[in-house]
Amino acid sequence: MSPVGLLLVDKPEGPTSHDVVDVVRRAAGVRRVGHTGTLDPFASGLLLLCVGWATRLAEYLGTLPKTYRGIIRLGQQTETDDRTGAIVATHEGWRTAGVEALRRALDDQVGEIEQLPPAYSAKKSAGRRAYAVARGGGTPDLQPQRVTIHRLNLCDFSPPDVAIEIECSGGTYVRSVARDLGESLGVGGHLLSLRRLRIGEFDVATAVRLEDDVSGRDIEAVIRPPEEAVAHLPTVHLGQKEEIELRQGRAVECRVEGLVGPVAVVVAGKLVAITESKEGRLRPKKVFGG
Repeated sequence: MSPVGLLLVDKPEGPTSHDVVDVVRRAAGVRRVGHTGTLDPFASGLLLLCVGWATRLAEYLGTLPKTYRGIIRLGQQTETDDRTGAIVATHEGWRTAGVEALRRALDDQVGEIEQLPPAYSAKKSAGRRAYAVARGGGTPDLQPQRVTIHRLNLCDFSPPDVAIEIECSGGTYVRSVARDLGESLGVGGHLLSLRRLRIGEFDVATAVRLEDDVSGRDIEAVIRPPEEAVAHLPTVHLGQKEEIELRQGRAVECRVEGLVGPVAVVVAGKLVAITESKEGRLRPKKVFGG
């Protein structure tokens, strides 16, 4: 039987997120594999992969907050806002930048903010990916996006490099944080390195490195059950009678108070459905298994 569930991968620097997906597809012999949030090739760290029918749970993981550790280099602005792009401007003002000014500039980005995505991003501009427009010599027409930065800590300042740790909502670009920090200080800046530490309660310390010779059996040994992918959702445990009703597309009664948003239904320890709570009943949105 093909593996189904959630795979925590510690992606190294170099490969794309899609490269990692391809490795799992080949090793596990499963076509349905998808990640829940891209990491740029130069970045490393936690990548959550949904395998088999668990790909239908990806939308519930994409909204989880993410935690990163990164290094911002002041004094150099690049076309991509990270180390992979050509340097387009330099400034020596970083030599006189003080720690307190750094802290204030970082604090200004904390909270719900309007953030402009990088020109080299997958955002759409006039129907095309922004990076395609930029690579063609154009200027993408991008609009600021509302994101939330829960915390942005200064970990170390070894001029011109600023080490940070950031916890933010999905859709936040840490490259934009680096760019905006440099602009706020008037010296320019770009992201030198990035490592994703956590996605929600999932930690990179419990993730696996995928070797070139990884096998399907290796993946089966470390894949997590689908229930873990939605453990952050409200969960109710029902019986086989309710399971049959849900599988037939009918709502079932639920006396649990205060349920809001999507609700996971578990029967005999297995995820059966994602439902919507309404007027004391659970209406099936997605039903899994046979």
